[in-house]
Amino acid sequence: MDQKNKDAEEENENEVTPPSDESTSELEAVPEEDEENDGVDDGDEEEEDFDLEAQIETFLEQIEEDPDNCLNYYNLGEAYMDLGEHQSAKTQFELALQYDTEQEFASIIHFAMGEVLFSELMSGIQSKVIISSVGLHSAHKAGESIVDVTDDDYRLPIREFELALELIDKLKADEEIVEHVSQNAPLQIADLNYKWASDLIDKSRQIDNYGDEIKDVKKAQKLLKKTVEINPNHSQANLMIKYTKKMLQEGWESYDEYGFMAKKIEGLG
Repeated sequence: MDQKNKDAEEENENEVTPPSDESTSELEAVPEEDEENDGVDDGDEEEEDFDLEAQIETFLEQIEEDPDNCLNYYNLGEAYMDLGEHQSAKTQFELALQYDTEQEFASIIHFAMGEVLFSELMSGIQSKVIISSVGLHSAHKAGESIVDVTDDDYRLPIREFELALELIDKLKADEEIVEHVSQNAPLQIADLNYKWASDLIDKSRQIDNYGDEIKDVKKAQKLLKKTVEINPNHSQANLMIKYTKKMLQEGWESYDEYGFMAKKIEGLG
């Protein structure tokens, strides 16, 4: 078998199977992609984008033929998510939930909605500073720093993953999909709590004194404890719990871009 045919066969194995023209009654598991194929050249990326766009056209046709089938909207949402079109993906997942009147697929749809919301949260500056709080507690300089944290940005995706777990008993899908949701939804919730805590800590170390630094670090500490309750092996969260204790006890300093101390927060002792 030549490489071209081999690649085509692997692609077919990994492809999301769209619902047929007949009403789909069960969600089938999708095999995981081969991690050995992480290195993709530009030609392969263009081909992948083309394949996704072709799938989108197929799903749109299936929606036109069977507009009451929630899985058509779910598959379309997944394709949009793979293209990075988050808003379009959310719209389709919302429609999928609307047409899933028996909540037979609501669990996996909520899981997908949680993923796209988490992906949005991780875009932009917040993706660059998630690890920034793990550093010297006295050395935080101005630059790419989070200066505001909106609770709903974290609560909403957490709630989606919670709903995925609450509705899992109704999920009409392969055992592999049920297992995927039941195992990964809690881990996503743990990671979101960690992300929330990390962003609060980064916010507290900005150079401007906004008055709620201690309050935010205490809140971050609670979120970190939630993280390790769900995932005791979350090494970053375990490290950050020790770090926040030190911050609260000793205080910390923040420096401007010229290296001058811009803010000093006194510890609680």
